Amino acid sequence: MIHDPTSDHDDAEAADNDSTEGENTADGRPHRRIRSFVTRAGRVSTGQRRALDDFGPRFVVPYTPQPLDWDATFSRSAPRVLEIGFGMGATTAEIATARPGDDFLGVEVHEPGVGALLKLIGEQGLENIRIVQHDAVEVLEHMIAAESLDGVHIYFPDPWHKARHHKRRLIQPGFVSLLVSRLKPGGYLHLATDWQNYAEQMLEVLSAEPALDNTSDAGYAPRPDYRPVTKFERRGLKLGHGVWDLVFKRR
Repeated sequence: MIHDPTSDHDDAEAADNDSTEGENTADGRPHRRIRSFVTRAGRVSTGQRRALDDFGPRFVVPYTPQPLDWDATFSRSAPRVLEIGFGMGATTAEIATARPGDDFLGVEVHEPGVGALLKLIGEQGLENIRIVQHDAVEVLEHMIAAESLDGVHIYFPDPWHKARHHKRRLIQPGFVSLLVSRLKPGGYLHLATDWQNYAEQMLEVLSAEPALDNTSDAGYAPRPDYRPVTKFERRGLKLGHGVWDLVFKRR
């Protein structure tokens, strides 16, 4: 989910005692797997609710533990791009408008964001977006076939900026390995963040993945033309904050 850099992530405090995958409790029961998000109780507006009702049946794909048939879902064969955590969907809609020849599957857990993107889909008549409202890890594991994606977008994921929360960041070696397994050879992975420490971690993790090559000799890439500047990013830039893009390709 695209985050507001002004957020203090108070709900991370409540999540700080969550368990790590693979460890057991004192009575031997397995801990829950750490999720890459915290479910926030956002209010769904009247317009978002109407969009969920009107456009959800057509554009929201139910989660199922089996590979998605992209050609049947989009009624065509086209390059396939997965976006993880699209927030309120404005960036997704803008990219889909600029790239009508590509199909975009957006994964987001928060209902207001799903409703907001559906509203944009309806207003702009977009046909090349579908949505899965579910945990991205399970979608990748079960709905995305190996070597089936032409691209992956992850923009401004929650930075979990306190050091003790860094383990909750989405971009970790195991998750990147899963992403790479779903990319076609030559497929790209595009990340962006406005937290320098997270950018450094992203660069380190992606550079250590043997199946990926950095497209930029400088480490961080110039912002590709297709990625619009978000309102939070624009505000941060005015305040002198940095933004880092990373674009890697699968060998």
